[in-house]
Amino acid sequence: MTTNYKTSALLNFKKAQSHLAKVISMVEKDAYCVDIMQQNLAVIGLLKSAHQMMMANHLTTCFKTAMESTNEKKKQTMIDEILKVTKIANK
Repeated sequence: MTTNYKTSALLNFKKAQSHLAKVISMVEKDAYCVDIMQQNLAVIGLLKSAHQMMMANHLTTCFKTAMESTNEKKKQTMIDEILKVTKIANK
């Protein structure tokens, strides 16, 4: 993983972790539902952002390298992996 993507994605994962701890605490303390939902959406946003960073990194490194190769099996494997991850992300 390139340094820029790694740093940014890691920061988002750590922020999401912190927000999630807050969500759990809010639920345990019976906080107002809308406040909990707002914090939950913040976690989801951070995780989606980190996912996009991971995808961008993968496409510009691993995927690009595979597509430049002459190994057709490797190319197809990379395509299948991207399609699988994209399908899961869009559920």
